Amino acid sequence: MATAAKRPKVPGGSELTRLQDFLRWCDSVGLVLSSKVSVSNEGTVADYGMLATADIEEGEVLFTVPRSALLHQGTAEVSALLEKEKSSLQSSSGWVPLLLALLHEYTSSRSRWTPYLSLWTDFRTLDHPMFWSKEERERLLRGTGVPEAVDKDLTNIRREYEDVALPFMLRHADLWSPRTHTLDLYTRLVAFVMAYSFQEPQEEEDNDDEEDEEEEERAPNPPMMVPMADMLNHVSNHNANLEFTPDSLKMVCVRPVRRGDEVFNTYGQMANWQLLHMYGFTEPYPSNGNETADVPVSNLYAVAARGVQSDVDRRLMEEQREVLGEMMQERGAFVFGTHGCLTDSELHTALKVLCMSKDELSEFKDNDGWEEDEEDEEEKVSQMFSNDGLPELKASWKRLLHETVRLTLRSYGDGGGEVVERDRALMEHTAALSCRQQRALQVRYGQKSILHKLMELSKS
Repeated sequence: MATAAKRPKVPGGSELTRLQDFLRWCDSVGLVLSSKVSVSNEGTVADYGMLATADIEEGEVLFTVPRSALLHQGTAEVSALLEKEKSSLQSSSGWVPLLLALLHEYTSSRSRWTPYLSLWTDFRTLDHPMFWSKEERERLLRGTGVPEAVDKDLTNIRREYEDVALPFMLRHADLWSPRTHTLDLYTRLVAFVMAYSFQEPQEEEDNDDEEDEEEEERAPNPPMMVPMADMLNHVSNHNANLEFTPDSLKMVCVRPVRRGDEVFNTYGQMANWQLLHMYGFTEPYPSNGNETADVPVSNLYAVAARGVQSDVDRRLMEEQREVLGEMMQERGAFVFGTHGCLTDSELHTALKVLCMSKDELSEFKDNDGWEEDEEDEEEKVSQMFSNDGLPELKASWKRLLHETVRLTLRSYGDGGGEVVERDRALMEHTAALSCRQQRALQVRYGQKSILHKLMELSKS
């Protein structure tokens, strides 16, 4: 089944002209495109996409992008200024320098990237949930985790714009203007970076110095815009992958592609809620093999607290939560995929501690926990919390897990099995839904299906 459109159709009759201008620009900057592929807006799952014009074998290079054609703060016209004042542009995201570069290049009449950036008309075709109304997000995506993620994004975007980007622009009014480079455009460029940028993997360095190994991890490489690479659409079962070399970036075929088929890249192992949040699209159910559903740790605590009937029980519960608080975040979540729990060691620990008697907990604390699991023990835990192993859990563990999942399902706004049945009925009539409704449904139904199956597997 094909993926849903990554990039909605751009209105107007100049779409072909913009594409032709972009392809001529690619040739002028030294971007080499294989004769076995073509970029088109016909026969693809989205607006633009890449099609095979001949059979392609594994290992063949589809195109090569010279590093000089990449767009980031180091290649933009204002790169020297951004480097000189980088200390004033620090932020939690680390994206402000790139966004300032994009603001300038997008609105500059002499930008060398104009044929590339012109593919997006005012970035109005981006349809991330951050551009939905708050009411629409809450109504369509309640319980999925997306509304909370978007609220956090919008708060951080406004803060970075007002506290970091805007003061910098005002100091350099000859290059930026708040009237042109507004918060709205800044927000849309954030979505553009979220949806279309690439991040170079960190280089691995051999270092035997134990002190260096204890240092904090290096900050991730900043994102960059890679013309042509972002023309490929995504599916989890992809057939091409971007490779980084010192001089260029290359899109390489990772399995054979037949003539007429679409070439797909991948953005990584991402569930539909992540795809919608970051990229503005989803994969139709059940084609996304990376679908996941979260079960909040706080829900597990809430269910465990239901059994508290005395002061003794209450003190035991407080001790159990105190112990677990040192081992996991209370605002965290246990993650379940289509084949079982992906955070099995954390769930194993939580269920074990919450089901301990006072004496067992005292012994556990006296021994500073248990020894690190050996490899065979880790495999045992992994099997224990797989779909095959869940029905064999201890009865007390299953009851706790079952009721926690039931509570989690209620967060979607409905109760019991009706949660899944209602969306299953909608899945049979998606043609009557808007694009936003369809994508939200894919997210909800994928998550609810995992949780519903988990309830079935954890029945006592």
